[in-house]
Amino acid sequence: MIIPAIDLKDGHSVRLYQGDYAKQMLVAQVPEEQAKAIDEAGLNALHLVDLDGAKAKHPVNTETVRKIRRNFEGYIELGGGIRTLEDISACLEIGIDRVILGSVAVTDPELVKNALQKFGEEKIAIGIDGMNDKVAVNGWLEKTEVTLEELMKEMEAIGAKYFIVTDTSKDGTLAGPNIDLYRNLKKKFPNAVITASGGISGLADVKKLLFCGVREIIVGKALAAGRVTLEELSEVNRHAR
Repeated sequence: MIIPAIDLKDGHSVRLYQGDYAKQMLVAQVPEEQAKAIDEAGLNALHLVDLDGAKAKHPVNTETVRKIRRNFEGYIELGGGIRTLEDISACLEIGIDRVILGSVAVTDPELVKNALQKFGEEKIAIGIDGMNDKVAVNGWLEKTEVTLEELMKEMEAIGAKYFIVTDTSKDGTLAGPNIDLYRNLKKKFPNAVITASGGISGLADVKKLLFCGVREIIVGKALAAGRVTLEELSEVNRHAR
């Protein structure tokens, strides 16, 4: 499944370069119109990130998310600043299909455990962002000494099934994804559903990831930069099922 990404900042859709808030590119003034175009192209999944929320450590662009939900019929996953069970409940109540827990997986694993028990594995994804095999938190602004594999192992042990893994050194660069990273994680965590994110430059990269067994792929900058079209991604999506 190919999942187009919309990153929200100040109510607009933007793309960052390697997570740097100072290096942003405006994609759409009205994100719900972007979501509607994705929906009309036949792509039935959407990856949303509240960038302001990730920085503020609580959801910020909630009203924009509501508008996107009303304009998109398919599956939506949302991350960014979601730190409490109440935050998760609020997201699910407005129609978000799966909530992404990122920083709290490191800072408050007990909350993640409680969330998995309360809402179920289908409603919770673990967002793991890192560079040089070390996890980054709080909108990638802080680095930790925890490795990606250590965090995945810990989260899988408490019931997590879905993982969104981003190599932050690749994100927004159009330099190609870290194929070796995903191939390695697939081997070590065969029961996990791993979503690849970061660095995808076009259809060739999507096909490489599919070939190595990754079935969920987030595409952001390549769309914004015109390296690939929604129609092309929709066509690949149909054949990948």
